[in-house]
Amino acid sequence: MKCDQKSCASCKSSGEKKSREELVGCKLSRIKNKVLVMSGKGGVGKSSVASYLALGLARNGSRVGLLDIDLHGPSIPKMFGIRGKLDISAEQEILPYQYNANLKIVSIGCMLEDTDSAVIWRGPVKHGVIQQFLADCDWGDLDFLVIDSPPGTGDEALSISRLIADAKALIVTTPQEVALADVRKSINFCRKVDMQILGLVENMSGLFCPHCNEFIPIFKTGGGLKTSAAMNVRFLGELPFDPRVVEGGDSGNPVLNSEADTPFTKAVGNLVDSVLDRLKTN
Repeated sequence: MKCDQKSCASCKSSGEKKSREELVGCKLSRIKNKVLVMSGKGGVGKSSVASYLALGLARNGSRVGLLDIDLHGPSIPKMFGIRGKLDISAEQEILPYQYNANLKIVSIGCMLEDTDSAVIWRGPVKHGVIQQFLADCDWGDLDFLVIDSPPGTGDEALSISRLIADAKALIVTTPQEVALADVRKSINFCRKVDMQILGLVENMSGLFCPHCNEFIPIFKTGGGLKTSAAMNVRFLGELPFDPRVVEGGDSGNPVLNSEADTPFTKAVGNLVDSVLDRLKTN
C-alpha cells in the first residue's frame, strides 16, 4: 500500500511510532520500480551503466533516484561532479542531491568529511546504513530507484534482497570469459535469494574507432549474449567502449548531457528501451 502522507517525514511526527522497517516500507511504497545494478567482478563498468541508465530514464521524463551503496568505493559523486555533503531537512531527513529536474542522487561519498577515508564496516553496519538510505532519505515519489552496488554477491546485495522484496537485478558483464564466469555467480545468487532478473548487459563490447568508425572488438564480443542464452536470462543489449565516457566520468560531466549522437548514446537509448519493455512484461 502506498503511503498516503504528503511527506514520509510526517509519518515520524504523526503520533504513530513507526519502526525503521515500517519507514522503509513507507518510502518504498512511493517508488514504482527498483533496479539493482550488479556485477560478478569489478572493472566491468557497473557504476557507469547504473549512471547512464539513471540518466537515460530521467531524460525520458521518468522521476529517478540513483542510490550508490558501494560503501567502500563510491564513485557516483565523482562521476556526477557532486561536491560537499548532503543537506538534512528540518524533519531530520537526508535530502538527496538534485542533479536535474528528474534525477536525485544519494551516496555514502556525499556524507564523509574526508572522501579519501577508508570505510571499514562489517556486514551488520553496512545493512544498517543501507536501511537508513531507504528509511531516512526524502526520495518522494519516484518512477525508478536505480541502485549501484559493489562488485560480487556480498553483504550489500544481500541487504537489498532483504529490504526491497520487489527489487529486480540488472547484471553487467564484459565479453571476456573471466568476467562471464563471475556473472554466472551473480545470476545464481539472484535465483537463490528469489530476486527477479531484468536481464544482462554487455559493457565495453567493442570500440568504434573515432577516426574511421571501424568496430574493434577489444575484449572479444558476443559473450554476454551467449551467457544469457545459456543461463536463460534476457539479454538487454551491448554498450560500446567510448573514451569520452571515461573523460566524462573523470570531469563529472557525463556524455549524455551533450546532444552528441554517438554509438554509445544510441546504445544507452536502446538499453533504456529494453529495460522499459522488460518491466512492462512483468
